[in-house]
Amino acid sequence: MPVWSPRSTSYPLSEEQLKGLLKRYDTNGDGKLSKNELKAAFRSLGLHFSGWRAGQALRHADANGDGYVSKDEIKELVKRSII
Repeated sequence: MPVWSPRSTSYPLSEEQLKGLLKRYDTNGDGKLSKNELKAAFRSLGLHFSGWRAGQALRHADANGDGYVSKDEIKELVKRSII
């Protein structure tokens, strides 16, 4: 069962839908997601503790330790359903 299922739907989102949603929250267009951008994305899904979830996602997905989730790291984050 996926960890990430928005309250607004009765079904889990597909990997492609999750990737698309996350990419929309790249507000500065740098191709990476910061903790604040992740937090906003999680909040838009109606998830509780979005700041905490963003921190957890960042710690698990940020393979190169630069403080951001890059395009390739987003794929892994969604694939693993760490969110």
